[in-house]
Amino acid sequence: MAQLYADEDFPGPVVRHLRALGHDVLAAHEDGRANQKIPGPDVLARATALGRAVLTNDRDDYHHLHTVDPNHAGIITCTHDTDFSAVADRIHAAILTLPTLVGQLIRIIRPNPSAPKAP
Repeated sequence: MAQLYADEDFPGPVVRHLRALGHDVLAAHEDGRANQKIPGPDVLARATALGRAVLTNDRDDYHHLHTVDPNHAGIITCTHDTDFSAVADRIHAAILTLPTLVGQLIRIIRPNPSAPKAP
């Protein structure tokens, strides 16, 4: 399973669900880096040094960071969704499709419930 690093604003229930699915998730507060407003580039550098892909809801900053330098251990960005189990399941499913997270930008998007269903 994947080694992940949840930034300080990433929802704890998603972290717990990912752990239950077998992923090794280190949260920023467990790494002594909570409530410090550490900039995204520094969070990404720390996660990469630890060999972990970042989990974040800060899509704009991390998409930019990936564009500037794709040499990282992975970035997983998520849209806001209070269905934490569903978010974790979507992350898990996306991770399973890839041989490695290194250099990957993975976008986890909340489904649009009003979108027409495929026939």
